[in-house]
Amino acid sequence: MKHYNSSNVAAGDAQRVWFREMIEQLNSQWNPGMSFDALLELRDELDATLQRIRAERHIRPAIVKCPKCGHVGEGRQPRVSVRAMILSLGRFGFARAAQVRALQKAWGAHRNQKGLDLYGVSSVGEVAYQRNVRIQRLL
Repeated sequence: MKHYNSSNVAAGDAQRVWFREMIEQLNSQWNPGMSFDALLELRDELDATLQRIRAERHIRPAIVKCPKCGHVGEGRQPRVSVRAMILSLGRFGFARAAQVRALQKAWGAHRNQKGLDLYGVSSVGEVAYQRNVRIQRLL
């Protein structure tokens, strides 16, 4: 354990996104027949778990240096994107490589068709409202 940003955290935790609790949650809640709405809810839950873990353990964002101006400061808090969640299914052995590729391709098509960002959020008001409702249920 090292001293980092006025707290004791394990080396590397500042950049870490996948914690044991999240991997277990992904394993227990994911199934191959999930709809995209269910996948987005799972992503929301995993992201909420990540933020909770980082807050409870007092894990601050990594320190970064701006390549343009040289300013040194905290980076952004890591988040779980839909693609990262899909790729983690293969990384942690919950899905075969062919399943991951197919799901990633289907997600890309769905994302483009619906105009969604990396986190499954649309700029369209109704979809953004529904996403906020889902997030509030998690809190």
